[in-house]
Amino acid sequence: MAQVPAINDLQATFVMLGHDLQRAAIAWQVGAIVLALALAWLFHLWLKPKLARAEGRWKSSIAGLERVLFPLSALLLLVPAHALLAEWNPTSLLGIASALLAAMAIVRVLAYLLRSAFDPSPALDTWERLVGWTVWIGFALHLTGVLPAITRILDSVSIPVGKGHVSILLMMRGALSVVLTLLVAMWIGRLIETRLMGAQAMDINVRVIFAKTAKALLIVIGVLVALSAVGIDITLLSVFGGALGVGLGFGLQKIASNYVSGFIILADRSVSIGNTVVIDNREGVVTRMTGRYVVVRSLDGNEAIIPNETIITSTVINQSYSDQKVRIAVPIQIAYESDLEGVIELIRSVAARNPRVLEDPAPTVLVRLFGESGIDLELGAWIGDPDRGRNNLRSDLYRELWQAFREHGVRIPYPQREVRLLGPDLPEPPSARACAAPSGSTPEPEKGAASA
Repeated sequence: MAQVPAINDLQATFVMLGHDLQRAAIAWQVGAIVLALALAWLFHLWLKPKLARAEGRWKSSIAGLERVLFPLSALLLLVPAHALLAEWNPTSLLGIASALLAAMAIVRVLAYLLRSAFDPSPALDTWERLVGWTVWIGFALHLTGVLPAITRILDSVSIPVGKGHVSILLMMRGALSVVLTLLVAMWIGRLIETRLMGAQAMDINVRVIFAKTAKALLIVIGVLVALSAVGIDITLLSVFGGALGVGLGFGLQKIASNYVSGFIILADRSVSIGNTVVIDNREGVVTRMTGRYVVVRSLDGNEAIIPNETIITSTVINQSYSDQKVRIAVPIQIAYESDLEGVIELIRSVAARNPRVLEDPAPTVLVRLFGESGIDLELGAWIGDPDRGRNNLRSDLYRELWQAFREHGVRIPYPQREVRLLGPDLPEPPSARACAAPSGSTPEPEKGAASA
């Protein structure tokens, strides 16, 4: 007699399901499934508005559990139903339903981890779809009994590494475990970063340092734990560590320098998020600081990504290092016949009425130069919001001064030149008068000329 090939548990479940469909006891399994799904859906509807109203530092993380809530709650309800009905009736249909809900829960949990670990982007949507298709295809291969055969083939092929051999299956399991642990580590790191960044009592640079350090440590620990879990000897990484050290010494020294410079900047607090700075002829507000670069957003909307090494090795003008106040200089010229003291008081009063100009220090007007065309003055005004721009403030002040000058009759001079001819009057040449005489007329004789 030919030997019957072995089949996996899910295949046996389908065989039993064919027999159960011919019995009335299948109604108990259908009822348990419908009841579990209904209770899970009601629980989801009850908890969804509560998650939507979540406030505080955990709002984004709690709200992301909404997609995972339904399959997990339904699966948890099917587990006791499966154990209860197994005492009296077959539970093949419950086994298949539990497997489907488990696959759905795995897909949604991985999607939740991806969205929690990375910022939203089109590439993230692509990875989410790829993860979903991978899980469902793996579930289908396991359901049809093809997956065990594939794993045996992959396990039989090995690659020599040092003194040992590593199978392709072991490498794939290691890569999968590393990816999963990295996702969990980055998710935990994002939660820690969210909580740290919400601690307003702590300095912003200290918060960033702790957040970046926690993420790096979690990633390293996650990789080591994942490799140890699948049976890979961690000492094999010593070769990779040596190669990485050589690479840092030659080709990656700039990258290493940027990362070290980033931690130095965060530690000494020379530049912080929200500072108005001028770095390498780029002026703007620091909007983001990472381990490798700093993002400076200018007032026209452009964002400059500046390596941290540039900040360490070059001069940085930090306009809000110790104080947010910045002085704005507005040059003005008035005519010499103007009332100098009256004009100075008029300019000071116009500047004081501007809502962005601070009262302390008060605006001042300086006499800079007696120029060729008029008196050169300079209005000095202090503002506490340089991130809102300075050229727009100068424009507003010039418009207000123009209106005030017109109302008070203050004249703004323009360049003039006065030419004086000194010496005796010279007679005009005859040729010039002849050319200037009208056609048909005879030019008058010159004075003192002899007549014919």
